[in-house]
Amino acid sequence: MEPTAARAELDRATRESREAQVRAERLARQSENASKVADKAASEAAAIAARIQGAEADIAAAKARFSLARSARTALSDRLAERQQPLVRLTGALQTSARRPLALSALQPGSLKDLVYVRAVLDSAIPQIHKRTAALRSELEEGRRLERQAASALETLRANEQALRARRKELAQLETRQRLASREARGIATREGERALALAEEARDLNGLMGELDRAAGLRRELAALPGPILRPADPGAPPATDPDPLPMASPTAAASPPRDFQLPVQGRTLAGFGERRDSGSRTGGIEFASRENAQVVAPALGRVAFAGPYRGFGNIVIVEHPGGWTSLVTGMRAITVGTGDDVIGGSPIGTSGTTQTPIRFELRRDGEAINPLQFLR
Repeated sequence: MEPTAARAELDRATRESREAQVRAERLARQSENASKVADKAASEAAAIAARIQGAEADIAAAKARFSLARSARTALSDRLAERQQPLVRLTGALQTSARRPLALSALQPGSLKDLVYVRAVLDSAIPQIHKRTAALRSELEEGRRLERQAASALETLRANEQALRARRKELAQLETRQRLASREARGIATREGERALALAEEARDLNGLMGELDRAAGLRRELAALPGPILRPADPGAPPATDPDPLPMASPTAAASPPRDFQLPVQGRTLAGFGERRDSGSRTGGIEFASRENAQVVAPALGRVAFAGPYRGFGNIVIVEHPGGWTSLVTGMRAITVGTGDDVIGGSPIGTSGTTQTPIRFELRRDGEAINPLQFLR
């Protein structure tokens, strides 16, 4: 990795690690304060997922630090080799002069004059030799420091990988307990999953599936906003009674605000930004990320899973409906850990990524229109 790319990777990973730690602490507090068992379990799982993402970012940062230290050590070795050449030649000349006996110099014509000249040269050269060797000693000490730094980065990398394995094991155990606890309540979710699969088979492409799910979500919101039935009055001649506690209507400003606790679903380097032009000439409607292999993928915000499963060349995908007419789409996952009908919060684990060559694609839509998700990140 080039030093410039390594520094950018280090900055990104350090920032993501810090953000993941903040999310983990916030979700842990939510889990402690939750009164309902389901809310407590969801926050606990999201907190573990945030810690997993933090460990992944720490691993990326350690790799970047090791790459920077190795690049600096290579550049230092090249500088040392360049600076050593004049000293090597001068040292060879001094050794040749030192092996020449003083008596022999006195017997040869002109040797005394040459000897005096050599002595004068040495008197002026020795301070420079001391100066250069001092600089070399400093460079050598810097090299040893860089070696220690690289070794420390490798040690940190191993520790973070061990912590990551422990976090994944902890999350797997929690998810197993949650599945066992909710097994008897999966009947409705199973029927919703069957309807979602039927829509996926009928849809011509991913945009068509998103459109169908958006229309279904809009219909549910309209039905939920309808007033309840009006009871028959005791006196038919009296004016009709009004509903004392009508269902809340969706306010115009609710759709304009971002989903609650919004965040990106995965950590990694951005391959394609929102609105970038593809080779085909069309523009991207989302963001593509190059994440590490088997990276943790989480729900972008509070909502309900409208579809979860494989879909036509996009790998495993998850579509989440959020309040206010928002919908998010995550594609390219190797495995998914949620099902259609599941309720999620921002940061809930929904799956893991595949290889580094398979990007994770994320889209955010509001009432069917693609929105740049980066504008909502704090």
